[in-house]
Amino acid sequence: MSKQALIICAGGMSSSMIAKKTMTLLQEQGEDIVMDAVGVPEGQKRIDQDKYDLYLVSPQTKMNFKQLADAAAKKNKPIVQIPPQAYIPIPMGIEKMAALVKENI
Repeated sequence: MSKQALIICAGGMSSSMIAKKTMTLLQEQGEDIVMDAVGVPEGQKRIDQDKYDLYLVSPQTKMNFKQLADAAAKKNKPIVQIPPQAYIPIPMGIEKMAALVKENI
């Protein structure tokens, strides 16, 4: 069964691209991990619905991290702040994001 990871960001657009590229790389590495990306309000709802195995919070929404982390803790799910160097849609950034997902899922 696939593991599920969700990037929570400001709007979901750049994060959707990063999620797709990271998911492709993870699948090439033999990992069965599905990734998606949404904005903060929807991310809060998804945490409350307990649909994912890992939550990743984008650098530009770090001010929301504590609120999201508290919600994830209630569901006993890991949540991590994405470092800026893992949040760039170039191969080096995607590799760092994939490593972050594998370390925490």
